[in-house]
Amino acid sequence: MAVGNVVAAAALLLFLATSALLVAGDDPYRFFTWTVTYGDITPLGVKQQGILINGQFPGPTIEAVTNDNLIINVFNKLNDPFLISWNGIQQRRNSFEDGVAGTTCPIPPGGNFTYILQVKDQIGTYFYFPSLAFHKAAGGFGAIRVLSRPMIPVPFPPPAADYPLLIGDWYKTNHTDLKYMLDSGKALGFPDGLLINGRSWDGYTFNVQQGNKIFVLNTKNAGRTYRFRISNVGLSTSLNIRFQGHTMTLVEVEGSHTMQTTYSSLDVHLGQSYSVLLTADQPAYDYAVVVSTRFTSKIISTTAVLRYSGSAGKSPAALPGGPTIQIDWSLNQARSIRWNLTASGPRPNPQGSYHYGMVTTTRTIRLASSSATVNGKQRYAVNGVSHVNPDTPLKVADYYKIAGVFSVGTISDSPSGGGGAYLQTAVMGASYRDYVEIVFENPENEVQSWHIDGYAFWVVGMDGGKWSSASRQGYNLRDAVSRYTVQVYPNSWTAIYMPLDNVGMWNVRSENWARQYLGQQFYLRVWTSSTSWRDEYPIPKNALLCGRAAGRRTRPL
Repeated sequence: MAVGNVVAAAALLLFLATSALLVAGDDPYRFFTWTVTYGDITPLGVKQQGILINGQFPGPTIEAVTNDNLIINVFNKLNDPFLISWNGIQQRRNSFEDGVAGTTCPIPPGGNFTYILQVKDQIGTYFYFPSLAFHKAAGGFGAIRVLSRPMIPVPFPPPAADYPLLIGDWYKTNHTDLKYMLDSGKALGFPDGLLINGRSWDGYTFNVQQGNKIFVLNTKNAGRTYRFRISNVGLSTSLNIRFQGHTMTLVEVEGSHTMQTTYSSLDVHLGQSYSVLLTADQPAYDYAVVVSTRFTSKIISTTAVLRYSGSAGKSPAALPGGPTIQIDWSLNQARSIRWNLTASGPRPNPQGSYHYGMVTTTRTIRLASSSATVNGKQRYAVNGVSHVNPDTPLKVADYYKIAGVFSVGTISDSPSGGGGAYLQTAVMGASYRDYVEIVFENPENEVQSWHIDGYAFWVVGMDGGKWSSASRQGYNLRDAVSRYTVQVYPNSWTAIYMPLDNVGMWNVRSENWARQYLGQQFYLRVWTSSTSWRDEYPIPKNALLCGRAAGRRTRPL
């Protein structure tokens, strides 16, 4: 079976290379072969079953350049069906490759599938993760960095090094046991610890050195400058990060260059990514990279090591403290992050040349999170609907027009107003090229984090209390940051603007992974009557077919 898939994938690559309709002939290809296995890991000192990619935990870093084509052949050696999703990669016109249960058939045990992705018109910091079952609690995640093309100006000098910094909470309990707890209606409880690049206390080291690569001019100890790409890949907890004895200059958020604001610590909510610059201009010691939980009843933390060349040992300074439960502090920091209007993005024109605040919205979608008991078990919902995945991926069923898998409109675009929730395959319809306002409403007492596949959006407002039409008076319609994951504070709201310029079936989900698993997600079907490949690609020739689509043909090889 695997040999047949390899042959099919090779034929498909030949087709891609010769078809100007699918990819530009000048855009390079990068090839990856990944083998996914179980293996013993001990991130918190207790042996548990981890998910490894090519024997690595976390998985290998993907490095690409804007518009590169990524050909990733994944061999599944687990005893479970498996998928990888690509957080923030927009899959332009191609939601079949998104790698979530609603778009892509799983890779069966012993099988393989070749993802064919393009980082079309994207730069920045992203990550990948396993999307099925509760695999994310076992690893299988890794960093993605997309660099600007050489001819595109970047608003800061090249760093001396570019480090991925994956942070997240972690449970000692095996992922299968965590899944069983959720299936039984039990809560996961508080995480057992925190990890930095898969390691606990002082288990990971970043090497830096002083030198003459100047970023900060006219200072006594001007040093080399390093880029750290920070992503919260955890399951349940917002985190704060700081560097002992150093400040961070924020330069990029999820594909957008930002105004270069300096922070002593930075809140990173579930699923979010940031790039910061750090200048190694301090005496040569080992400094701590400190990560701690936010908005939790007890605060846990961990550290990595920032080691200067020629270090004299641990820095004598005290570890830097961070914020704990302060909502206003985090809200004010979030509002301080602004789009750099004059910097180029993936294209040479300035980011601010698109005046998002001057476009009239065509529709308002209000999404309220909730917790409910359904059939005696804990569930989570959006607008009163707790999503359940059907036996056939929604996008595959839509392509083949298979009746009975889902109905469009099974979730309302405004809160139901009543209590409780019900189980349903939740699909909201939307029209291609609409320009929508989405308001995330959080009536609960914990921070929410929301992600939308296939898109980036402008975060135009966030505040406490209930949203109303009068809330629009406080929107930032000039330099709000564009990103793909946004937090919603307790008993608060967050509003975004988003152009529906990407046809497909797109997952809208909570980044709290237990909430997502127990139904706090839905699919946004962005539809057009056009069948042109300029608007949406057909199903990949090598697509796996499952459920009610099993036995059908894709397209001739």
